[in-house]
Amino acid sequence: MSANIRPILRILAFFGVYLIIFIILKPIFMAVYLSVMGDISVIDWFRVIAHGLPMDCSMAGYLTIVPALLSLSSVWSSSRCIRIITNVYIALTAAIIAIVAVADLALYGYWNFRLDTTPFFYFFSSPSSALASVSSLIAVVGFLAAAGLAVAIYFIIKKTAAALIVVPNHNIPATIFTLLLTAALIIPIRGSLTVSTMNLSRSYFSANQRLNHAAINPLFSLMYSATHQSDFGSQFRYFDNDDADRIFSGLSMPVETETDSVSPLFSTAHPDIYIIILESFSAHLMPSLGGEPIATGLDSIASTGLLFSNFYASGARTDRAIPAILSAFPAQPTTSLMKFAKKIEHTPSWPKALKELSDYDLSYYYGGDANFTNMLAYLVSSGFDNIVSDKDFPVHMRTSKWGAHDHVVFERAWSDVMEDSSSEKPKLRVIQTSSSHEPFEVPYSDARFSDSPRKNAFAYADRSLKNFVDSLSASPLWQKSIVVITPDHYGVYPEHLDNPLDRHHIPMVITGGALNREPEIITTVADQTAIATTLLSALGLDSSMFIYSRNILDPSVRQYAFFSEPGMAAFVTPTDTVAINLDTDTPIIFSGASPSNAADTCKAILQKIYTNLSEL
Repeated sequence: MSANIRPILRILAFFGVYLIIFIILKPIFMAVYLSVMGDISVIDWFRVIAHGLPMDCSMAGYLTIVPALLSLSSVWSSSRCIRIITNVYIALTAAIIAIVAVADLALYGYWNFRLDTTPFFYFFSSPSSALASVSSLIAVVGFLAAAGLAVAIYFIIKKTAAALIVVPNHNIPATIFTLLLTAALIIPIRGSLTVSTMNLSRSYFSANQRLNHAAINPLFSLMYSATHQSDFGSQFRYFDNDDADRIFSGLSMPVETETDSVSPLFSTAHPDIYIIILESFSAHLMPSLGGEPIATGLDSIASTGLLFSNFYASGARTDRAIPAILSAFPAQPTTSLMKFAKKIEHTPSWPKALKELSDYDLSYYYGGDANFTNMLAYLVSSGFDNIVSDKDFPVHMRTSKWGAHDHVVFERAWSDVMEDSSSEKPKLRVIQTSSSHEPFEVPYSDARFSDSPRKNAFAYADRSLKNFVDSLSASPLWQKSIVVITPDHYGVYPEHLDNPLDRHHIPMVITGGALNREPEIITTVADQTAIATTLLSALGLDSSMFIYSRNILDPSVRQYAFFSEPGMAAFVTPTDTVAINLDTDTPIIFSGASPSNAADTCKAILQKIYTNLSEL
């Protein structure tokens, strides 16, 4: 073989081996998740590979840049340093590909989107909490699988591409052709010769979203996510800012109604308020909302107050949900407000407004690590004086992988409530549960759900909730209490809900002895950002700083819900429903009287969110 052509063949070999590895990973992914792929044919397997090929080529191009430069250097030198760097680089890329592939396989079943930076944010904020979702067995198997795959990839590259040794010959033509080929890697990297560059939408080809997801290269997905964690003001630019503001401001225009008055929601001026945030609950757990008889305690509680039947979770993960609930800041599909400590400091919260305007005493209860996802920084900035987390429970009470189980957290909260019962100062108590989360290991066994740890975990969390509310309702404190119950994010039962409306449909309940309304099911369409203005308006406090919030109980306020998750944003009104695939800018759901207007509103809200995010 001519020495002049060896560096060129070496570059092509590296590119080809990386490409083949990515192609092989696709049918492996499909085989693992075949049960949720739906009715697919043999041809669909090849379609996934074909439509994912441009993205695989792009990632192979990125990974080939270093070997190409090393091959170019080898034309002029055979130094030992070049060989060492080559071996280290092969080992590093093999490890990265293996870790990303295994992590992606493990997490997709939980999250239903390909790997992004979210798990790394979770891991570095609290490693123990990040790993709590998986069992020890799965963690060990995953580690061994990643290690085995990394070793296999390393030796494959070493025995193929790296085996093509470049002989130094100081040849000018070889140098020029090698340099040109290295520069030509920009073509697969960009994916085209036009202004359009490679992005996630290039892999979308089917109405079956699982097939689209299967076509995505997980390493490219991770890299794409990592490069979109800044410069938020340039993302999701659908309109001129003035036009986006005009569309958004239309949501605050009053609607015609027979009455513009709102009856008092509370029977006392400054009730004690209990916000209970339920991990992963959904409407599908409640019989009164057409679900299964699993959360029967919540169903019973709902019958004593207001049950909002057309209520939606703002986002997909807890770190997106807490700012939506406590700051009325909608969840973002590509990032999390709580990642950014400086932005957190400039984010208003209605608990802080209660503290400053009505001298409320604030406490937050969570059985896990409060540092997880920067939660502690957010809560402190939101005015919470007393934050109870895992470190505040004895070691023998921290028997959950997430820390203290739900019944322990509720018991601690109840103990503190009774201890402070003589205080005249109004109180806000937020209790966040965690036991109804993977791996669904709880100190409770319901014979009805012996075959389903997931259902059993929800039944346990539901029972813990009911015991707390029963204790409160049986005490003299009930008459001055308001209890607001909402899940944190979209539900994880049933599994693999493809319809985003079904995923995000959650219950919201307002009850308590200080509630000045008869029990009722309220059909108003809303999402978690509405909680802020609904409560502040009932207390006669200003809520104008919460621009995404509105009073659910005011008949003159427009009804709508906006929610998002990675790759999707949706806007729902009583007459229109739109869900948009953000990777392809195409509708997933497009129905109603004016779906085009609804789609524009959805996009305007999303643009407004990212504009605000850039300004915080």
